Formats: sequence, structure tokens, C-alpha cells
Amino acid sequence: MDHDVIFTDVDLAQIDEHGLNEVDVLAQIDIFIHGIPAVKLDRPCTVSDGIVRLQNEEMESLVDIYREAALAGRAMKFVPASGAATRMFKTLLSCYHKYFKPGAKPMSLNDFIDNPDYDDILRMKDNCGKFAFSGRLQQAVSADGMEVETLINEGRCDLMLAYLLTEKGLDYSCLPKGLIDFHCYADHVRTPFMEHLVEAVDYIKDKHGVVRLHFTISPEHRQLFQEHLEQVRGVIEAGNTSYEVTFSVQKPSTDTIAVDHDNVPFRNVDGSLVFRPGGHGALLENLNDLKGDIVFIKNIDNVVPDRLKPEICRYHQVLGGYLVNLQQRIFSYLQGLDDAVADDSLLAEVTAFVQDFLGIEIPSPAGDKQVEFLRQKLNRPLRVCGMVKNEGEPGGGPFWVRGPDQGCSRQIVESSQVDFSASDQADIWQRSTHFNPVDLVCALRDYRGEPFDLHEFSDPDTGFIAVKSSEGKELKALEHPGLWNGAMAEWNTVFIEVPASTFNPVKSVFDLLRPAHQTGEV
Repeated sequence: MDHDVIFTDVDLAQIDEHGLNEVDVLAQIDIFIHGIPAVKLDRPCTVSDGIVRLQNEEMESLVDIYREAALAGRAMKFVPASGAATRMFKTLLSCYHKYFKPGAKPMSLNDFIDNPDYDDILRMKDNCGKFAFSGRLQQAVSADGMEVETLINEGRCDLMLAYLLTEKGLDYSCLPKGLIDFHCYADHVRTPFMEHLVEAVDYIKDKHGVVRLHFTISPEHRQLFQEHLEQVRGVIEAGNTSYEVTFSVQKPSTDTIAVDHDNVPFRNVDGSLVFRPGGHGALLENLNDLKGDIVFIKNIDNVVPDRLKPEICRYHQVLGGYLVNLQQRIFSYLQGLDDAVADDSLLAEVTAFVQDFLGIEIPSPAGDKQVEFLRQKLNRPLRVCGMVKNEGEPGGGPFWVRGPDQGCSRQIVESSQVDFSASDQADIWQRSTHFNPVDLVCALRDYRGEPFDLHEFSDPDTGFIAVKSSEGKELKALEHPGLWNGAMAEWNTVFIEVPASTFNPVKSVFDLLRPAHQTGEV
């Protein structure tokens, strides 16, 4: 290792508290020193070259295949839900802290009409009643003997924002995004957490009526999620439907050391080391601990009201059916390769499948080496990922990536992984036709029914280094390979084109004003 970092006994105790050891932390510092190599894009994945476009008749048969697996109790949903709503209200929070200081004179909308933040506050004022949280906001304001409508009419946006964002009212800036009111129905409102529960019934429920979901959350929000789950059970559990909902938190052992611009460990004012969460790639630990069979992964904010759920659920079933069908074929090949003598026709068929269908470039090993090579390439986790046509939404996309062995594989790549100073790489990125909506289904057990150790199929050289700040000083932070990026780099991967209507994220509170998030029931 290329450094002379010396940790004190206090440092080592702090490292141990995180479930790490000195070697782990020094290895992380090495990554800061040497950097993370950019991926080598070979070409974009496009329809007929890495992305499958299904026909309607195919979809119907895939839905039937998946339903059988779901009824057998094989499926569950995994939802990363630890994100706070702070970013969702970013512009409004900025306005609030900038203009509405505690104790300052009351300010109305007209007081900063020429300010660049004016449009966002005006938009909130004019559309306040269209948000699902408007009723809860009114309750908070009424408790102090006021009306939201009065605040709006009088231009008292300072109070409106205070009741929305701070502990004076709903305290939405401090809640997890999963517990924000998203959709308003005739007799109740739903959070994205609740919408995920309702959505899962149509493609997760087994023959006994059990619906299984797992949410990764922040430890400080566990009680809030537990309480909310118990509150909504009475609304959504009906007939033979029951929910098995579990929670987990990101493990401290997945935190990473922060360094300064000289790659020296960054310290707090009190001299303690600074560790930071390792990004969503750290959730590979949580996914691995589940030891699931068929697992759907979807972000917490990508939900829709009931009127749009049928199409969403149909495409989940299509992706699931494609996965099960492909898994069955792979299992059949692996069992055939286990025979004492694999005949030439089987070897030829498996070789063609691995090369032409899975997109894996194959050297020309002979005899037993060929059998072992094919077995090793087939016996690994499998994922089928929905891909949406690129219409300007932010996010990574599907590419053929050339590895150190010069072979290509299908990968989901983020812009931060690409060296845009290389003209050929920038050109390949610009030619991408699809992007990743984070809508995937995974097969996590091998052909003998044993769960894979997912760590064995991650690429540690595909993490991220980001510049952050702490106590007014810049630091460098290391994130683990993204959950659906480098953490799944060695999985067998298939990309399926899905319609843009299946992707409805809420990154800003104003996204809730889009037609896809209006229920039409109010």
C-alpha cells in the first residue's frame, strides 16, 4: 500500500465499532490514491443488440409462466427506502431558510417577486390543494386556529412552508420519502410505502394469500415505518391477503472512510475519523442476507395510483416470466453438464446459448475445460432488467462493456463511471437509446436450490468517488459499486424494453403534479 497512515488506538476502536478492520480501511484509502478506473464502453445496448423487444403474444405466455412461480411462493419485492425527503423539497427548503428566518418580519410572495426562487413558491401556492398532503397540512394549520386558504390568499408563504417542512407542522423535510403522502383517494391517502404494498398484491401474492416485501430503511426511521405498517394493514389486508413485511438497515460495516484532497483520513473537530454510508451498493449485503429466490427490485418513489397499476403489474409479470423461463433453461443445461459425459450436441447447444443469447464471448477451451467454463458462466445470479427509451430522464443506461479480459458483457452504467474526456466514450454514451428505470427481477438461487453468495459476483473496481462536505470543509467519499451497477457486474443479464409509462419517479415534490400521480378521485 502506498501510504504511511498510522491509526491510534482510539481510531482502531472506532474502526472496530463499524465492523471493519485496519486492512479494510487502508484498502479504501488505496482506492482514493489510485482512483477508480473508468469503464470501457464498447457500444450502447440497442434493440436487437443487447435489448429484447417482446411481442404481445410472447408476453401472454410469459405472464402465465410467472404466475405459476408466484403462486408457489417464490417471489418477493425488495425496496430501497432509506432516502430522506430532503431532496424532494430541496428548492422549497432553500427558499425557506433563505427568506423566512425565525423571528424575521412576515414576508409575502410579493416581497421577492424578482427572485429566481419565486416561481417555485408561486407554484406551491397555486397548486397546494392538488397535493395528497394538503389535508394533513390543513390539520396542522387548523391546530393553531388558521386556514391554509387564508395563508395562501394573504400570501403568507413563509407560514405555509413552515407548516409543510418543519416540526411546526408536517416536518416533511426530515421524514423518509417513503412516508410522504403521494396519492389522494376518495377516503384515504397513500404514501409510496403503502402503494408498494398494494401494487405487490398483483404479482407477489402466493396461493396462500401471502405478499412478501422487504424494505431497507434508516435506523432512526424504523419505528415510523413499523407504526405506519400497522396503520395501513386494516385498509389493505382483505379477504385472504396478508403481508409479510420485513425491514433492514444498512450495515455499519459497509460505511467507508472519508479523506481530504491529499487522501489523508478526514477527521471531525473532536479528532474522530469520518465514516460515510457506502451508497446503495452497500445494500448488496441486505439483499444477500435475504437468501431470496425471485426478487423484484424497485425504488421507493416509482409508484402510481390504482388506475395505472394494471399495466405496471403486467410488465412485472412479463419480466418475471422471462426470468423464470430463462432460469429453467439454464438449470436444464447445468444439470446436463453434470452428467458423467456431456455429449457433443449438448456442448454445442450450451456454447451457442452462452455466446449468442447471454452475450458472453467464449474462448476455445477443449474437453473438460470447456465443460467447466460453461458451468462457471451459467451458474451465477440472473437478472432481467426493464429498459425505457431515453427521452431525457436522468440515470444510467444499458451498454456493452469491455472487461479486462477483452470480453464484452451487458452492464448498467452511470455517467460517473465514464471517461468523457475520451471522445469515443463520449460518443458511445451519446448514442445510447435507453436508460435504466431501476425495474428489475433477480434469480438468487442456483440450480440445486442453494442461495448464491452475491459478493462473489460483484466488481470492486466499479465504485464511485464523490466530493462532499462536512463542517464547511470538502472531503472525498467512497461509494461501493452501485447495487444494479458494479455490484451485479458478474451476473447473467438480460435487458427487456418496457414502456415509459412504467417509470414514474418523484424526485421533486412538483413531480406529484404530473398526471401519472393524480388519482382522479378527489
